[in-house]
Amino acid sequence: MGHKEQLLEGAKRCLAEKGYARTTARDIVAASGTNLASIGYHYGSKEALLNAAMVAVVADFTDQVLSSHPRPERATPTEAFETFFAGLLASFPNAREALNSSIEAYNGAAHSPELRAQLAEAHEQARRGLAAEILGVPEEELEERQVRTLGSLMMALYPGVMVQFLVDPDRAPTAEELVEGVRTLCRNSS
Repeated sequence: MGHKEQLLEGAKRCLAEKGYARTTARDIVAASGTNLASIGYHYGSKEALLNAAMVAVVADFTDQVLSSHPRPERATPTEAFETFFAGLLASFPNAREALNSSIEAYNGAAHSPELRAQLAEAHEQARRGLAAEILGVPEEELEERQVRTLGSLMMALYPGVMVQFLVDPDRAPTAEELVEGVRTLCRNSS
């Protein structure tokens, strides 16, 4: 593993242990076994490295949820939706620091056009990936409308459920309650 990859892994560890705002360049260097100059050489700045690490942490977390709670074979989209959120909620207690770092990164995007651009691209990829997961089709078979509608709904719910868990884990919605809420909305639409 080269310095660039070591830095990214070190930054990811720092995010989990210290959070976005409390991580220093020296922390990253200590965690990665590299040197201060390598941050500038490979990423340009500590902030750019932390931004890349944050995007990677969220992607890794989502991939871990999907791999440990796979879509049931022949599941309907509603069943896949429930499976995904059940897996997501089950993963939250062991990922509290990563979740907090994610919230910090979203807040930081208000002041960093680079982070905002990285998160926007990550969100586009996530919309596509989550829509494919729920519908049970390869990403290349999705229609853009499915990405914009179902993918956007998933991306709206994901951080919303995450924040509810962080604020009050005992009253965060269950996957079953989310499904019931969507069904209620659909039943009561004209």
